[in-house]
Amino acid sequence: MAPTEDMPEITITCTVCGTETDVPFPEVEETIERHNDRRHDGEPVAEIDPAVKSRLQDLLAEEMGLLD
Repeated sequence: MAPTEDMPEITITCTVCGTETDVPFPEVEETIERHNDRRHDGEPVAEIDPAVKSRLQDLLAEEMGLLD
């Protein structure tokens, strides 16, 4: 795997805490889980920024040819 500094960063938001954090793509799942466990008793509050998530979904659908 490439070094972390070569990975794109994904924005994670938590509306309850009012926080926004950019983390390298490979660390997204772990970071969200850790935040939710420590701050929200495991409730799924923090998430990938909705605008970023929507754009990623669009790119994936385009790549898979689902928009043709």
